[in-house]
Amino acid sequence: MLQAQARPVHLYMEANPNPNSLKFVANFMLVDEGVSFDFPDAEGAKISPLAQELFNFAAVERVFIASNFVTVTKSESVEWAEIQGIVRDHIKQYLEAGKAPVPVAFEKDPLFDENDSEVVKKIKGILDEYIRPAVEQDGGAIVFHSFHDGVVKVQLQGSCSGCPSSTVTLKAGIQNLLTRMLPDEVKEVVAEGV
Repeated sequence: MLQAQARPVHLYMEANPNPNSLKFVANFMLVDEGVSFDFPDAEGAKISPLAQELFNFAAVERVFIASNFVTVTKSESVEWAEIQGIVRDHIKQYLEAGKAPVPVAFEKDPLFDENDSEVVKKIKGILDEYIRPAVEQDGGAIVFHSFHDGVVKVQLQGSCSGCPSSTVTLKAGIQNLLTRMLPDEVKEVVAEGV
C-alpha cells in the first residue's frame, strides 16, 4: 500500500459518461496501480475512512477509489453545481492531512491468482492492459468475475455502475476486444450484478 504523507494536494474534477458521477483527480497516487475499491454504500465502506466521511453527505450514493482519483456518484435529486465544491474541498483537506484513503496492504497481487487457468490469465491480462486504463479514464473500473463455457463475467464499478453507456462499453468495446484477441476461447462478455 502506498504510504500517505502530508503534501501539497492539487485536485481537479472531470466529468464522465455517467451524469451522476464526478471524478476527483489528485496529483499523486492514492492506491496501488491496478487496485480499486468500490463502495456502493456506507455499510461497505468500513475499510476506507475517506469513503465513510463522504457518505456523511446526504447526496453521496457511491464512492470509488482507484489509482489517483476518487469517483463520487450523487443522487439524481441534487445537481453537481450544488455539491461539487463541498465534496472537492473535503477530499482535498483529507488528503492534505496525509491520511490514506484506503489504509489496506496486500501481501500478493489481488488481480492475479497462480491457480488461474491459462485462459483466465490471458483474459485478466487483456483486461488489465487494454481495458482498465480506458475505463479508469471515465472514473470507473472493470473487474474479472469468472469465465465458464466461453462467457466472461465482469463487474462494473465506480462511474460505470449504473452508467447509461455501460452496455455499449461492455458489448462494443470489451466483448469485441476479447473475442478478437481470444477467438477460440471467448464468445461473450456479460456484466455480473447489472
